[in-house]
Amino acid sequence: MNANALGSPDTWLDEHGAALYKYALVHTRDAYKAEEAVQETLLAALQARDRFSGSASVRTWLIGILKHKIMDMFRHEAREVQLEDPDDAEEIDGNATDALFASDGHWRNRISDWGNPEELLERGQFMAILQRCLDALPPRLARLFMLREVMEENSENICQELAITPTNLWTMLYRARLGLRQCLDRNGVGHVVTAARR
Repeated sequence: MNANALGSPDTWLDEHGAALYKYALVHTRDAYKAEEAVQETLLAALQARDRFSGSASVRTWLIGILKHKIMDMFRHEAREVQLEDPDDAEEIDGNATDALFASDGHWRNRISDWGNPEELLERGQFMAILQRCLDALPPRLARLFMLREVMEENSENICQELAITPTNLWTMLYRARLGLRQCLDRNGVGHVVTAARR
């Protein structure tokens, strides 16, 4: 390991703290949990600094540790709260889901034009709307969506850690995606994109 590449642990918080906190806040959606995850990350990095190979930047290395700390946090929360059975879960938006699909299984209405996702991400508008929509989902569905789609955790690992079957996982992810789609449409994402292009 090149000690110069790693830098001094005394400067990690100043140099990387804001980026780590922002990453943690996006994934935990809770300021307290984000701060806790960053603190645990810096402590773990301090203990593991001898294993830093230098093949990645210090920030990339720290974010890798942070990702594992956030996953540990999700696993701990999942063990504390029993996940609901998807068959007994309350439907997103009541029983309106049947009205969204034609008899052939396709959407009855075309999805509104959401525009160029990269453009929306750059402007931050889409992420703000997505965050509001995630907050509107039942917490367990939002957590599963974050684990699978944002943190790209392996489905098998999620099922094992949360003690659910693959069928339960896919049912819950389906409901999360459906709820997000309904929320994004209600929040006029297509309108935001159209206005942004003018």
